[in-house]
Amino acid sequence: MLEAVAPAKLTLSLRVLGTRPDGFHDLDALVVTVDEPHDVLRITPGGSGVRLRVRGPASDGVPTGDDNLVARAARLLAALVPDATDVEIVLDKAIPPGAGLGGGSSDAAAFLRAMTARADVDPARVHELAAQLGSDVPVCLRGGSARMRGRGDVVEPVSLPALRVLVVVPPFGLSTPAVYRAWDELGGPSSTRAVTAPDAVRHVCKELVNDLEPAAEHVEPRLARFRTALEDAAELPALLAGSGSAYALVYGPGDGWRDVVGRVERALGVTVHAGLTMAPSA
Repeated sequence: MLEAVAPAKLTLSLRVLGTRPDGFHDLDALVVTVDEPHDVLRITPGGSGVRLRVRGPASDGVPTGDDNLVARAARLLAALVPDATDVEIVLDKAIPPGAGLGGGSSDAAAFLRAMTARADVDPARVHELAAQLGSDVPVCLRGGSARMRGRGDVVEPVSLPALRVLVVVPPFGLSTPAVYRAWDELGGPSSTRAVTAPDAVRHVCKELVNDLEPAAEHVEPRLARFRTALEDAAELPALLAGSGSAYALVYGPGDGWRDVVGRVERALGVTVHAGLTMAPSA
């Protein structure tokens, strides 16, 4: 049995530059992977076909059929690893769907890493397969801290120290396609709200912004109220994670954060995931 960890993906800063001819959007994003929350895949090779079982606290609403990104990754990978479609997969979900934390993309990337770790496969071909699966899969495949450009297929490593990140998920999710549609319908708005980057990040990005925030708040008006309550409890500015609905509080190395966890959990009645940013995957 192979075991693979799929960490959450957090977009620290996101500029949406426009719509591409292929229908995707041009992005310029600073992305990190964090160790909490995370999913775990347990993969048993053998048998016939892809047998996928999803369980865990964040499993509600996660597809288990051919439209699950892990199952799609298996079918694509069969071109390079023929037995990739003869596996049993148990997926323990802790990354909430609809939170903007790239859970499905990270699951697919973890499957690709696990199934190619001992195979004689060109990493560039695996990256190409990742890009076919979705815009977030290539950066999840690499892991660590990176600049993500194009439709997500251009991934450039950046050097950041370990950062403490508090991830706070409201009791509702958002559809990523719906948020991007709203961004288009609203005329491609740029965010008017910026969060000052921690000192450890300023050599890469002085301010953290998210151009999808106006569209996300248009799709789900409760989002702005949740952010206000979170910032009041934390006494810190909060950053929308990707297309939402999660928010993040980003700290530099060694900054105080433990008291904030208790204040936020008491005030909002939600669980705070206290994560650390990770190094690139081996």
